[in-house]
Amino acid sequence: MKKLIASKLGNMPKEQQEKIIGLVTKNPKLFEEIALKIKKKTDAGANQMMATTTVMKEYAPQIQKLMAGSD
Repeated sequence: MKKLIASKLGNMPKEQQEKIIGLVTKNPKLFEEIALKIKKKTDAGANQMMATTTVMKEYAPQIQKLMAGSD
C-alpha cells in the first residue's frame, strides 16, 4: 500500500510523502471514502482537480483531526 501511495505522489519531497502515507495508514477507510467520492464526481464529468478540491474541503475537519493525532 505504501509503495502505491508513494508512486501516486510523484516528485513530492520524501518528508511530505511519509506524512501523507502515515495519515492514510491511520485511517484507510476515510481515504477510501474520499477516493470513491472523487471518482464519482469525475465519472459524472467533473475535472479531476475540481473534484479533488471539492471533496478534500468536505473532509478537511476529519483530516485535520488525523493530523493532530486524534481520531
